[in-house]
Amino acid sequence: MLMKYCINEKRITATVQAVRWERIHLYLDVKVLFASEKEKEGELCFYAVNQLYYAQAEFQILSIENDIYHLKLNIANNGENVCVPSGMYKIFVCKENDILADCEVTKEVIEHFPEYSRTFLLIRGTRCYTVAFSIEEDAETLPFRLRTMYAAREEMEFPENTGLLENLDIVGSLKASWASKKRVLRTMYRFFRMLYKGKREKTILFMSEQNTVIASNLKAVSQKMIERGMDKEYQLLYSARSAAASSQSIKSWIELIQKIAKSSTIIIDDHAPILDWLRLSEDTKLIQLWHAGAGFKSSGYSRWGQMGGPGPVSCHRQYSYGIAGSKKIRPFFSEVWGINDEQILPTGMPRMDEFLREDYRKAKTEELYEKYAIFKGKKVILFAPTYRGRNKRLANYPYELIDFKGLYEACKEEYVVAFKMHPWVSTKVPIPKEYKDKFIDLGKYPNINDLFYITDLLITDYSSNIFEYSLMRKPMMFFAYDKVQYSLSRGFHRDYEESAPGKVCYTFAELLEAFRNRDFEYEKVEEYVEHHFDYIDSNASDRVIDWLILGNIPKDLQADIDRVRQKNERRKSLDFLPEGIIRGEDGKLIEEEI
Repeated sequence: MLMKYCINEKRITATVQAVRWERIHLYLDVKVLFASEKEKEGELCFYAVNQLYYAQAEFQILSIENDIYHLKLNIANNGENVCVPSGMYKIFVCKENDILADCEVTKEVIEHFPEYSRTFLLIRGTRCYTVAFSIEEDAETLPFRLRTMYAAREEMEFPENTGLLENLDIVGSLKASWASKKRVLRTMYRFFRMLYKGKREKTILFMSEQNTVIASNLKAVSQKMIERGMDKEYQLLYSARSAAASSQSIKSWIELIQKIAKSSTIIIDDHAPILDWLRLSEDTKLIQLWHAGAGFKSSGYSRWGQMGGPGPVSCHRQYSYGIAGSKKIRPFFSEVWGINDEQILPTGMPRMDEFLREDYRKAKTEELYEKYAIFKGKKVILFAPTYRGRNKRLANYPYELIDFKGLYEACKEEYVVAFKMHPWVSTKVPIPKEYKDKFIDLGKYPNINDLFYITDLLITDYSSNIFEYSLMRKPMMFFAYDKVQYSLSRGFHRDYEESAPGKVCYTFAELLEAFRNRDFEYEKVEEYVEHHFDYIDSNASDRVIDWLILGNIPKDLQADIDRVRQKNERRKSLDFLPEGIIRGEDGKLIEEEI
């Protein structure tokens, strides 16, 4: 659809007055002046148009105040689950098929262009994605320009003149070997795809590349399908490997590739590194049932440009759907995965079906009181923070920050404390012998959710365990001694103090003081539950099956998905080619001869 240039008619002018960033989100404040009141009728659209005159992204209009349009663009997702492509962009303001303005910029903003620019280092610093701002050269006005570029590291010195033997690079050879393996595995995937053509429709693969057992959400959905007798209609396949942390045999790789090629639907509940480089066929549905309900920690594309963040192409980009507890928290997940909000469906967490069953709760409560005599007749504090350290191998917790004596005395005769450290923290809690009548280390207890039934106060920090515990409607406290350091290294995808459903303390002395005064700020718990849960029942597994596997998505949610798809299709159909320019057969732009 060819757009009509109306810029010279001066029906509106648009000027960028402010630029700011929030992680991967670019925000622009654009002042729009209308030539007449009539021009205010109808909706405006703001497109990022490249040098070939195609719109590669559309800015989201967050709000309009006094003719200032507050715009947002996720540079890691242009609406099609890909980064905004490399290029120089004009920001065109349009109404229907009319191009009304080419955004300009104020001199005050231009002065700050260097500090507004961003460089996102990717793939261990070997690649980068940059966003920079400039103005159009040799123009009478100040046209605003946005440049994005994806680049690889280039050598900055001349190579050494060495012979063949000196050039042997064992590390490089090993890398090449892995690259060769990936090529072979991709070829095998295509072969198995052809082999199983027409035989894949009702084959579902439950896959984990992080654990050696199928657990959590995967287990819940799989068991529910079997309970419903769906294993008689569908072939259910399973693959559980710790491939993200350890090397796997050739046999293991071939078996997994065969299962992936055989499946029409693949269900995972964490990052699957194999899908960072193996592109699934378009008719394969990939469903992410992420195990975390909703914490604070940034991950995935929320950490784009930081150590350990994903590249422009990753497993996340291939998700057909993901799940969340409510529509309100969809943006937390879509940002992490670099996909659209509408692809996140509020089914709730399947693993919580059992947790919310009253018979299960009653049985586990009786079991815990029978197994651990320390809890009988006492209120229970559960101390359950997340780990510190870059990975599983280095995971730790600084026990020296815990004032065991002060905590013991604060418990009096009313409370006991159960310590449940993150599973990656292998070092036991150093409980002094004289305090073992009130303190117990439950690090080996398999399921922290079971402990929530008998817990009266949860003390944590940045862990997502608050998601499940909030449904107990009991108080929480947060020991965030390293909030500044943690936010700089890991990052938060929302304001910590505002989002934490309880009292936030920064020293252990402050924590003890708040505990003695029973200053829990409990009202935040009810607010958290209201925001994070659309359903509080034991039917999340059924919703995953009905909505995502069987495709019976509720009409309102399907309408959201269709709207985004149609919007993308319209944007891609727009042609902003100006008069006097034509496209050659090779795609190059040619000035028409007059």
